[in-house]
Amino acid sequence: MSSIILGYDPETLRERVDLVEVGHRLAELGDLRSRDALCEKAWLLKVGGSLDDAMDVANEAYRLARFTGDRRSLQRPRMIRAQVLQYQSRYDEAIYELTRCIEEAHTHEWHELEAFGLQHRGRVLFDQGADEAAAVDFTEALRLREEHHAAADQIESSKFALETVNRRRESNVVPLF
Repeated sequence: MSSIILGYDPETLRERVDLVEVGHRLAELGDLRSRDALCEKAWLLKVGGSLDDAMDVANEAYRLARFTGDRRSLQRPRMIRAQVLQYQSRYDEAIYELTRCIEEAHTHEWHELEAFGLQHRGRVLFDQGADEAAAVDFTEALRLREEHHAAADQIESSKFALETVNRRRESNVVPLF
């Protein structure tokens, strides 16, 4: 994924991607139908702008996980679906799904999944202009990621998101005098 993600847009917090690499990776995945392959395909389709196809594949990954996995294995497909909902501007549905995932991950102490859900719910809130709530989610995602020694790129993405939302919050402050 590192060669696919070029960074994050400072205005939208969405991934900036190399579309040629997205296409290459989709070709490599071909007809693979494992849950992980389907989740990756859904993500690639999402960042590539094929949102209807991304939702179809995310739903397929979710159905597969329901029939072949446990509760934990449902988390990733659910969060991928929520990300596609976000990109489709279906924010309330995305927040609802992510909140359910966050609550379940918190209950079971699946810290990396809880942080992932918080990070992505924060991005949905950011899209909606709910900067205070987004900052809360980004802060908690960062705390969890640092506390549980997440990968450096995950910690950096939380820091970037928090800095971006704080910058926007500061620029929207209206002076009293």
